[in-house]
Amino acid sequence: MADISVGKEVLSHCNKCKLALAHIVVTMKTKSTLGKVECKTCGNTHAYKDPSKVKAKKSQTGGTKRAKSATKQSISDLWLVAVNQASSKSQPYSIRACFKLGDIIDHPKFGPGVIERLIDADKIEVIFRHEIKTLMHNK
Repeated sequence: MADISVGKEVLSHCNKCKLALAHIVVTMKTKSTLGKVECKTCGNTHAYKDPSKVKAKKSQTGGTKRAKSATKQSISDLWLVAVNQASSKSQPYSIRACFKLGDIIDHPKFGPGVIERLIDADKIEVIFRHEIKTLMHNK
């Protein structure tokens, strides 16, 4: 980590918000190891948790085989595998565009993602680097 010290802003997984959010460094374990951080959203102080190493939670929508295996792999790992398996080129996300399984999209807020599941004619499940989202399409 380049130039990290007390008072600097870092990305950490928040225990209370259950998301990767901006945090302020409160303490350092060593010169290069983060100790405690404070969430800028909820104010909770906790140990630093690397967002790419936080395990994915089981899907509440019934769960596919892949969602069940997510409890053993981080979302970042699932995302990386999905991106490497995709054969299509990245395309910008639009609610009006029609996507198919395995497409790579560029979302303006969430970044690059891979279509993991077609929920119905106008809903898709997308794996982004730090989260899985349900989005609308084909409108």
